[in-house]
Amino acid sequence: MYVQGGERIPIKIWAERGEIEEGAMNQITNVANLPSAFHHIALMPDAHQGYGMPIGGVTALKNAISPNMVGVDIGCGMRALKTSLLIIGIDDLKRIMSSIRRAIPVGFNHHKRNYAKQLPPVTGAQYLVVVNAELASAAHQVGTLGGGNHFIEIQKGDDNHIWIMIHSGSRNIGLKVANYYNK
Repeated sequence: MYVQGGERIPIKIWAERGEIEEGAMNQITNVANLPSAFHHIALMPDAHQGYGMPIGGVTALKNAISPNMVGVDIGCGMRALKTSLLIIGIDDLKRIMSSIRRAIPVGFNHHKRNYAKQLPPVTGAQYLVVVNAELASAAHQVGTLGGGNHFIEIQKGDDNHIWIMIHSGSRNIGLKVANYYNK
């Protein structure tokens, strides 16, 4: 991590110098000079150019709201699950990853079955025009991965345990919500 100064507020970057693409760096520099931005900005190692604010960047604003700083992938995030395993054989790893690929649709693919029926009802969705319009499509995307920089990995941690890490998001509904409210 290093701190880039010279702007109205500092930018804390969790990557090596030069690793973040130029478009994202230009955007984060602009954000750091906004009058409503305060304290500092954080930029994660997988940051890339977004819609006015890099995806993978975080900032706080005073007396302002910026939908594009929330991003078009509302709910995008990462989770890591520590397993009790300390070792995994290559054949087991291949088998597990093959099962994951069969069970979890990636990119524009989705489930044929409606998995949302197993979830609690969405209250108030009828009042959210864009969400209500997408509920039928979203019902088949529950438990899918999406595309772009989203992934599922099995990795060995510094603690010598095997970890499962996932990075996923809102699928297309986040983009639709952002586009609707950016009009």
